[in-house]
Amino acid sequence: MDIKEAIKGRISVRAFQDKPVAKEVIYDVLDTARWAPSGTNTQPWKVVVAQGKTKQTISDALLNAAKNGVKANPDYQYYPKEWVEPFKGRRFQCGMDLYQALDIGREDKEKRTEAALANYRFFDAPVSMFFFIDKIMAQGSWFDMGMFVQSVMLALRGHGLGSCPQASTSDYPDLVRESLNVSDQYSFICSLSVGYPDNDKAVNQYRTQREDVDSFTTWAD
Repeated sequence: MDIKEAIKGRISVRAFQDKPVAKEVIYDVLDTARWAPSGTNTQPWKVVVAQGKTKQTISDALLNAAKNGVKANPDYQYYPKEWVEPFKGRRFQCGMDLYQALDIGREDKEKRTEAALANYRFFDAPVSMFFFIDKIMAQGSWFDMGMFVQSVMLALRGHGLGSCPQASTSDYPDLVRESLNVSDQYSFICSLSVGYPDNDKAVNQYRTQREDVDSFTTWAD
């Protein structure tokens, strides 16, 4: 696949075919993504690939916590404590676009809650990948993690696979670490739902918009 198409055509897939993904394919994806850059070649990533019973166990634990009002306790703060423009408006529009694709009305709290809980079901994807980083590593290494996860998502595209990066699952890092037997030495960054996209579903047919290059670029000649 052309690299430009791989980047521009990537979406957050939220509906997958009922089709398994071979372990060899995931291995090849990670074998490609491991060449992502990192400061002084520290390669700070740790990955756990979950399928079958293990994935279901994590899903059940996350759903139980969310439904019972367990307070989120993420290892890091993803979003600002107070939203300001233009980020506030972009976030709002992103949500509206998703709810429209799912045919959920603005006042339909029940369906909105169910849509949020779908994150903890990993959108019924056959594979979920979990990304961790050693807590000793500083902020710069989290930048490295972002490049690594993007590399994974692009490599998946080369195999005809789709993915959805999920920070929502990081709300309950202790549950994830316990389910995957990962030491407290590692911060849980996010999960990635992986599978073959169901392109007939409306939720996979909408696109969030991006700002024009001139809106965020200054040329210093």
